[in-house]
Amino acid sequence: MEEVNQSTVTEFILDGLTKNPELQLPLFLVFLGVYLVTIVGNLGMITLIMFSSQLHTPMYYLVSGLSFIDSCQSTAITPKMLLNFVTEKNVISYPECMAQFYFFCVFAVAECYMLAVMAYDRYVAISNPLLYNVTMSYQVCLWMIAGVYGMGFISATADAISIMRLLFCKDNIIRHYFCDYFPLLELSCSSTFINEVLAWSLGSITILVPAVTILSSYIFIVVSILNIHSTGGRLKAFSTCSSHILAVAIFYGSLSFMYLQPPSHSSLGQSKLSSVFYTIVVPMLNPMIYSLRNKDVKVALNKLIQKVNFHTTKTNFH
Repeated sequence: MEEVNQSTVTEFILDGLTKNPELQLPLFLVFLGVYLVTIVGNLGMITLIMFSSQLHTPMYYLVSGLSFIDSCQSTAITPKMLLNFVTEKNVISYPECMAQFYFFCVFAVAECYMLAVMAYDRYVAISNPLLYNVTMSYQVCLWMIAGVYGMGFISATADAISIMRLLFCKDNIIRHYFCDYFPLLELSCSSTFINEVLAWSLGSITILVPAVTILSSYIFIVVSILNIHSTGGRLKAFSTCSSHILAVAIFYGSLSFMYLQPPSHSSLGQSKLSSVFYTIVVPMLNPMIYSLRNKDVKVALNKLIQKVNFHTTKTNFH
């Protein structure tokens, strides 16, 4: 902490997505709408799973966990970004910046591992359906979710400590719309070699370990599906995985583009669009993917709506 106190920078200015004044209001309205859809969609998914007994299965417990992560991820980034569109300078204090970076890391890493756990869940459901309730019991689900958050906090703590040991005495303008790792390294006036090694090491582990888990799970899933003789059975098995495959493709595609490339001025400029996808767009898309493409969720939603309408009608009648 002594090194942090020696730092001459006590606040940063977030550069934002664009400096074009004509785009500020349209972008504010677009991202405000995206944020509201994200929060309503994810909290709605959690509520639906909570109050629908037919969705009280390991698969949907994990989906609700993903929705919680997406809500928190978006909340850590979007509100502060929205200020950038309506203020001349979006100032963020050093403690606020470190807090935003920390929670962004926690939930970004947690999402990586949650998607891996969800892939394993689908593998067990398709490859060993008779043992599914034993293998993926309620207790096992809780331990897996705890492990997901544990990995998020461990990785984020290591990254945050490595950032907080740096001195910031150069330009205080962060060329990004939130406090991210490499844009912060650009502003440091102390050596960032250890930070870059740590970032590459943890980043590679965070992306590759879940990615290998997901890939391995789907290799076994494909083999199991090919062993199903009926076409209807194959289609049903594949449909239970399609939502997860789409979510994984969007999230890992944008995340890999952002972090599995050398940190440079050009790549930082290009990464803004990529990071918008995994920090803002993906959290909005996930509840849509798991609701619009999922028959069980549609049925549960219709039943819940009917139940609410019935109680409302009964109350009005009395």
